Amino acid sequence: MAARDHDGTIVPRTVTSCADCFAWGLTYAQGICMPCYNFAAPHKGYPSGECAACGRVQRLKQGYCRLCWCQAREDRTRLASDARSAVVLAPYLAGIRWQQLFLSLSDRRQAPPRTAPRRYGTKGRPSKQPPPHAARPRSAWLQEPLLPPGPRHYRAVVDLRAGPPPDNPWLAWGLHLAHTIAEARGWEPTAQRAMQRVLVMLLAEHREPDRIRVSDFAAVTARQYINLDYVVEILTTMDIVDDDRPASLEGWMATRLAGLPGPWRRDLSNWARMLRDGSPRSRPRHEGTVRTYVAAVIDAAASWPQRDHLREVTRADVTTHLATLHGRRREAATTALRGLFRWAKTHKLVFRNPTHGLRGPKVPDPIWPLLEPDDISASVTAATTAQARLCVVLAAVHAARPGQIRALHLDDVDLAGRRIIIAGNSRPLDNLTAQALLDWLTYRRERWPNTANPHLLVSTASAMSLAPVSATWILNLRGLPGTLERLRIDRQLEEAVTTGADPLHLAAVFGLSEGTAIRWATNARELTGGPHADRLPELP
Repeated sequence: MAARDHDGTIVPRTVTSCADCFAWGLTYAQGICMPCYNFAAPHKGYPSGECAACGRVQRLKQGYCRLCWCQAREDRTRLASDARSAVVLAPYLAGIRWQQLFLSLSDRRQAPPRTAPRRYGTKGRPSKQPPPHAARPRSAWLQEPLLPPGPRHYRAVVDLRAGPPPDNPWLAWGLHLAHTIAEARGWEPTAQRAMQRVLVMLLAEHREPDRIRVSDFAAVTARQYINLDYVVEILTTMDIVDDDRPASLEGWMATRLAGLPGPWRRDLSNWARMLRDGSPRSRPRHEGTVRTYVAAVIDAAASWPQRDHLREVTRADVTTHLATLHGRRREAATTALRGLFRWAKTHKLVFRNPTHGLRGPKVPDPIWPLLEPDDISASVTAATTAQARLCVVLAAVHAARPGQIRALHLDDVDLAGRRIIIAGNSRPLDNLTAQALLDWLTYRRERWPNTANPHLLVSTASAMSLAPVSATWILNLRGLPGTLERLRIDRQLEEAVTTGADPLHLAAVFGLSEGTAIRWATNARELTGGPHADRLPELP
């Protein structure tokens, strides 16, 4: 066997035994084969120690070296008796008493010899020059196509590592916009290169008045590992894209309404779109609210199998269905049915509104008890990262909601002045919160040093944009009594109980509205003077 050195000379290579797993074959580096080299990689975090089976001092995975893991795989092939034992490997590790040597089939393929001399003293490839400044190309009068174009299949047309991009003014403008956004938002070099590859595929042959459909290049973008929304943002700035992606609400409604009659599907779809988009006399609703209302009406329609149209529903049908519900579900169903039939009466889809004058029962506010100290300790123990500890501190000390935590900006934190602004309410910064903020800001600066996201909390996805982190990224304490929302409630109740249930004090401390402050004060009075008084912990 032979290989070439960096200067092109031939260096002989011999076949020998790996120093770690004793496999016979070509070694990769430091006298070991490629699988052992990857097994000992620092990012895997396998510690060194004495193997529980062979007794050698090696890198260990769950207490066993790689040679014993390979032997366990051979024993599994020989001893497996059922489907489960044929896929589980760990039970065979304890039974290893001998080692069967094997061949290493890995190979270290050498790169072709260099055509340019190696640059000693410089780490990495030289930095590429930024794309030249470009603007929108001048538009000329063009004949619009008579027929809409069919789907287009994009493919890689040029390799930017081997040569410059094609000479297309639209591509030059797109690359300039991408570079400007990347510099403003602190994109990583890998993301910048991925965006350049996608723009070259889309704009290398672009001509006016062609339009680019999102459905044509969505799959290509996924293969290039770049966020589709970032590409759409650049193409929208250039005004050459048609976003034909279906709205998420449309797919959800098509699935949920599949079992209803045709008139129900038509009317509910139109009503849901009106709620989502708004009308001249109503504001747009949040998509979560629309889904809640539509789901409530779907449950009601399922209980009326003999009604094939809205106009066939009577007041008795509505009251009978609402009688089967309780609490918040009944309150939501009443609001949804009243809104649906009010909309149907306005658009002359029904002759009479069966929910006219219908009032649902007022659901009393729940009485929240205080959390036990063990419940709070369990939540604190579960917060093992810097961002998790910050979320717990903001909820348990400052009574911040998860949405308010996500919306915090860097400008809202004044470490020098010891103040923090949460939902527009300026609060003093205690030592615990200040330390949690310092830990998170240190990690944030080391992990994303170039991000331009103004929010306090950033993630791998949001670091490349200006949006807050997603709701699912926030610490999830599901399964524990002390969730973030429950910690917030407990903090407000503790303040109310300690200060004698004064609503003015609660409104000033937490920035609550008058009605909310009165509700928490009432809850505190129930705890101090009601049946829950004997469960109150000792407060300082």
